[in-house]
Amino acid sequence: MDDNPAFVNDTELKQLFSKRVLFASLVSIIMGILVIGRYFDLQINQHQDFVTQSNNNRVLMRPVSPPRGLIFDRNGALLADNKPTYNLTIVNERSNNMEVLLDDLRQLIEITTQDIAQFRKKLIRRKPYQNIPLKYNLSERERSILAVNSFRLDGAEVSAKLTRYYPKGPLFAHVIGYVSRINEVENRNIDISLYRGTDSIGKLGIEKYYENVLLGKLGHEHVETNARGRVMRSLSKEDPIPGANLKLYLDANLQYTAQEILKDKRAAFVAIEIKTGGILAMVSTPSYDPNKFVLGISQEDYSELVTSKNQPLFNRAIRGQYPPGSTIKPMFGLIGLQNKSVTTEHVINDPGFFILEGVKRPWRDHNSDKGGHGEGIDLARAVIESCDVYFYNMGLDIGIETLSSFSSMFGLGRVTGIDLYGEQPGLMPSKAWKKYSLGEPWFDGDTINVSIGQGFMLATPLQLAVMTARIASRGGQVVPKLVASKDGMHIKNDSFFGAPLDIHAEYWTYMHLAMQNVVHTPRGTAYRIGKDLNYRMAGKTGTAQVISIDADKQYDKTQIDQTQWDHALFIAFAPVEDPKIAMALIVENGGHGSSTAAPIARVILDAYFNQVEKQTLVGG
Repeated sequence: MDDNPAFVNDTELKQLFSKRVLFASLVSIIMGILVIGRYFDLQINQHQDFVTQSNNNRVLMRPVSPPRGLIFDRNGALLADNKPTYNLTIVNERSNNMEVLLDDLRQLIEITTQDIAQFRKKLIRRKPYQNIPLKYNLSERERSILAVNSFRLDGAEVSAKLTRYYPKGPLFAHVIGYVSRINEVENRNIDISLYRGTDSIGKLGIEKYYENVLLGKLGHEHVETNARGRVMRSLSKEDPIPGANLKLYLDANLQYTAQEILKDKRAAFVAIEIKTGGILAMVSTPSYDPNKFVLGISQEDYSELVTSKNQPLFNRAIRGQYPPGSTIKPMFGLIGLQNKSVTTEHVINDPGFFILEGVKRPWRDHNSDKGGHGEGIDLARAVIESCDVYFYNMGLDIGIETLSSFSSMFGLGRVTGIDLYGEQPGLMPSKAWKKYSLGEPWFDGDTINVSIGQGFMLATPLQLAVMTARIASRGGQVVPKLVASKDGMHIKNDSFFGAPLDIHAEYWTYMHLAMQNVVHTPRGTAYRIGKDLNYRMAGKTGTAQVISIDADKQYDKTQIDQTQWDHALFIAFAPVEDPKIAMALIVENGGHGSSTAAPIARVILDAYFNQVEKQTLVGG
């Protein structure tokens, strides 16, 4: 046989070819379906996501912080301002490696461990593409270094921002307060949407009380960025609404006068404009510089403030609670007259001490020699000479319940309603209070102590100023306020609410004259400040004991530590014929009100009335 090639079956070849074509077609169809499905997913299902990511690479919407409202004194002096600062911020999505970026930045400029820690906390709760501050208040040199190296600092940006600034420094620290960085507790309690673009919030004083008014409304800006996240141009902008400007009743000149004379003392001074209830001055010394808190105070500076024995962060004007001493005698005298416990003709003999039946220990008259004030002491003379024995007798006759209830109408034992947070209520004790707080009954000896502003009784300097204003206004319910207007619109202040105190007109006149004679007659405890005074002042000195002195011993401050010296107090209003200003002053451990507090008050009131140079009695 011949070696012929194998026989080829055309049918089999056609079938094999068909199978291969069918398989290839199925694979092609399946691949096509997958491609079309993926295309559909990308173009339809995920279209918006990719558009958003694309726009984030090109167009970014960022918040625009509103300028915080400014704060002015009554004459237009600027007390709280905004100034531009430059901050280093980072957008996490723009950085390829955050740790490398932070290391690079620390090699270029000084960035503290605290800065890094704060940055990481904010990074956790940020929104996408949000600028997170790393370092505040960059110097010109630091800005230059970052600008030169910007090509390798993807995600980092230097941005300008308005920052709070207090041009008067410590002068108004306890009243204006300050703003500072939002902490974790505040972050949980505030509406985050209102604070996008800002990381500061009012912490104390007016800045905190009027936070919602001063904050303003956030704006937005659409900007075009390049591949590195640098802003190329602004596409559209919704301007923010600035916070409202506030005008206060405060007088910067009067505040300065009081601050200057008290700055080396632990003291508090409050002055009220009687006809409006506006606070003319509120000073607590020593003070501190609020500007240090705005961008974050250093640990060293903060430790110095909190460990100082003089407590500069403590607002003595509204939080300091002191025995008011004899400054409450005019008020108690009015209560006694109205209650018929005494009359204007009632007189006593003051031997220099008071004996309570059944008690061996006598109560001394702290404002007289051992022989006392003598015979024929009526209420007016008891106020003028500050006779304790008269008020010991009168206090027992009135009783603690009447003293307590009437005193609250003068503003003692409760908050005054001033537009500041943190005010303390003081303490006007009663039988129920002692039973509830101490689990003990009330004794007559307790009433005797309270009758001269000692014992359990406590008051803040603000409360004493309010009490004085209500006496000066013949019972008008003066309510103290700091803010007078918002963006030029007067804020209604119900300076007098309800009916005046129910005390007969002749008793007001009687007490005004007695307080006037404290200053303007030789018997008065404040007589030496009344010399050459070109206006009529009504006042009352006070000396509050810090430690108890045995009945058979005399107070000698040379034998005790200065921190245990008596507090010196003085209240006053002027001019007597048409009262415009009421004030209260306390100098901690200042000794006697007549020798320390009253001369200081004279200097301050002289400055207010522009009668004499403010240095006349300094040191006198």
